[in-house]
Amino acid sequence: MTGTMLNSLDLEGRPQDTRVVVAMSGGVDSSVTAALLKSEGYDVVGITLQLYDHGAATHRKGACCAGQDIHDARDVAARIGIPHYVLDYESRFREAVMDNFADSYAAGETPVPCIECNRSIKFRDLLRTARELGAAALATGHYVASRPLADGTRALVCAADSDRDQSYFLFATTRDQLDYLRFPLGDMTKPQTRELARRFGLNVAEKHDSQDICFVPTGRYTDIIGRLRPNAVEPGDIVDLNGRVIGAHQGIIHFTVGQRKGLGIASTAPLYVVRLDAASRRVVVGPRDALRMDRIVLRDVNWIGDGVLDSAARDGLELFVRVRSTRAPQPASLRGADGRYEIDLVAGEEGVSPGQACVFYDAPSGQARVLGGGFIESATATGATVRGAARPLVEAMRG
Repeated sequence: MTGTMLNSLDLEGRPQDTRVVVAMSGGVDSSVTAALLKSEGYDVVGITLQLYDHGAATHRKGACCAGQDIHDARDVAARIGIPHYVLDYESRFREAVMDNFADSYAAGETPVPCIECNRSIKFRDLLRTARELGAAALATGHYVASRPLADGTRALVCAADSDRDQSYFLFATTRDQLDYLRFPLGDMTKPQTRELARRFGLNVAEKHDSQDICFVPTGRYTDIIGRLRPNAVEPGDIVDLNGRVIGAHQGIIHFTVGQRKGLGIASTAPLYVVRLDAASRRVVVGPRDALRMDRIVLRDVNWIGDGVLDSAARDGLELFVRVRSTRAPQPASLRGADGRYEIDLVAGEEGVSPGQACVFYDAPSGQARVLGGGFIESATATGATVRGAARPLVEAMRG
């Protein structure tokens, strides 16, 4: 198994003459990645990033990148016989990820900090460090794959295990970064990874997967926002779609688009958060059908598909998009140019929230290629959810 999986590294030269840096979080996935590469004879260097003050999260099950995780990464490195370094990235992480997270919530958005961490910390700063160490590649334990293309570049591809696929969180990876990154677990399942951990005798073989945002050890993200941005926690009104005040709240940071529970208002019919207006501190609620949007405006779009994005999208490009990590890609069309792009969802989507990512794919399932994506700036309902040109795509997905 190991030889087949690791052939995807596509690195020139003999393994023993090739250095690879592995980003080791202390979990089973990155630990197996390091062990696999070491078993193949690569010159492996393990690096763990200290991203925040981890004292409170040291022994909390489900928290990642904490003190216990650094200890586990160090133990794995010693076990497989590779050098291991811990780098202090706390200040970089605070500026690039935590501050961005707090500002986004204060603006009425629902951010995805893992995307920003991958983009700004792991695949920018850590990648630069790996190059400085003379490594031919930076390998991670993400469940995603990359494939060589005919022109010598690489494509980002969904993992073979769709239940573990992490492509949604990696859409902001650039073409240059993809050429340098390797993902040895992309063709494996989680049970296979754990079995390899047992074969290698790693102490993390049965370790729980991280589930929470790593810098929110209590699970209460509002505590972090309140500490970083005290002015963001201001009371306001809960209003219906007509602007009528029907309740009060203690801060929009306590709400996300699509939320039903915890609204604190009485109603004969279920109500959902439809929109957050940070300027007026208003939480707008309505019935479920008010959640369905079919047009999305994007910002910070990253394109890793073929050719130039503007050429492909100027007259409309049919593709598939995922607007939340847990939802399946659905047919859509992308159009725009010069940094301004819109997505038209063929069948619409509920609970589209600003701040989340909209990720592009060339197919709705399987090991689809990731074409890029952007962050959702706004979403509206045009009422034209099924367009003639894309109707066959809808029927194909339903059938």
